[in-house]
Amino acid sequence: MSLLPLEAAQERLLALADAAPIDEQEILPLAATDGRVLATDLIAGLDLPPWPNSAMDGYALRLEDWSGEPLVVSQRILAGQAPEPLQPGTCARIFTGAPLPAGADCVEMQENAEVLDEGRVRFREPLRLGQNVRPQGQETRLGELVLSAGSRLGPVELGLAASLGFAALAVRRRPRVAVLSTGDELIEPGQALGPGQIFNSNRSLLCAWLLRLGCEVRDAGILADDLQRTRDALAAHGDADLILTTGGVSVGEADFLGQVLHEDGEVALWKLAIKPGKPLTCGHYQGVPVLGLPGNPASTLVTFGLLARPYLLRRLGVVDVAPLSVEVPAGFTWSKPGTRREYLRARLEQGRAMLYPNQSSGVLRSAAWADGLVEVLEGRSLVEGEAVRFIPLSELLN
Repeated sequence: MSLLPLEAAQERLLALADAAPIDEQEILPLAATDGRVLATDLIAGLDLPPWPNSAMDGYALRLEDWSGEPLVVSQRILAGQAPEPLQPGTCARIFTGAPLPAGADCVEMQENAEVLDEGRVRFREPLRLGQNVRPQGQETRLGELVLSAGSRLGPVELGLAASLGFAALAVRRRPRVAVLSTGDELIEPGQALGPGQIFNSNRSLLCAWLLRLGCEVRDAGILADDLQRTRDALAAHGDADLILTTGGVSVGEADFLGQVLHEDGEVALWKLAIKPGKPLTCGHYQGVPVLGLPGNPASTLVTFGLLARPYLLRRLGVVDVAPLSVEVPAGFTWSKPGTRREYLRARLEQGRAMLYPNQSSGVLRSAAWADGLVEVLEGRSLVEGEAVRFIPLSELLN
């Protein structure tokens, strides 16, 4: 079987996600929606700002009333106060955010005003219509679409919703993801290492990552390398939205997950033309989606970030699931073109992408050192200074 290009794998996964959207929603207090996905369009219920207001501390006036002579200050307006209509031929002392009095059409900042006796003010600079005035509806208009369904909510979006008076929002329910680690060699941290055993790092990596994505995580523990136990473990999570596994998807004698999916389930894709991350499997078992990631930690990180993350976000209705990336100069030379696309752990130093010296798929420390992934296309060599695509880990981890 030929290896599947990354774009083809992503396309298939997103098609599977589109066919199985998580449509159920819940209404939560605004403060509880950080990190969640908006379930319905957010429509402005008022103009914002609801009235013209001053962008400066200064003086509000009608431009036609000013001929260069001092004006009498007829009222003082603080933020939160309702002003009186502006008396003709006068100005109003006004503060930032305060409503403009009816009849005023510009504001001069206090730094350009000279306070005289008898409550008069002289303006030293030319004035123009609308200066330092925030017009009504400058930010949003009543009935305007502010955030589309499928938007991921963060501090900025919550602040915007609050500015429009929303105390609660409708969000998609959390995806239920069962995390299953496979391998007789794995034990959990805190236990004593036996001969041939290693600590299970993928469990901590994935559970923390899934929580950041707003998932409900079910830690299904470690699964021994056994065919029937693999069947039983998959069957035990029939109400999950996704069974996410690590290890057991290659072609070794003890790699039973792929065997179970091929024999008893459905396989949608298998084996990718990327490095690290080649032995990835996606399919269904008894109707439940199963995504089998490679067991090596760096492979787990790359495949989850590039494939599992966008799949989960798309099931929640997020349209743009691709991470942002930038082109930067390579701070290294790549002289051996490969047949698979490579994702190298790297970090930016003085604007150049520098590689971690050990790019083994089993070295998770490379990702802790790095702040992003460098993409090297199939069949490409690089000389230092050439442009490469750099994907910040901050884009993948959130």
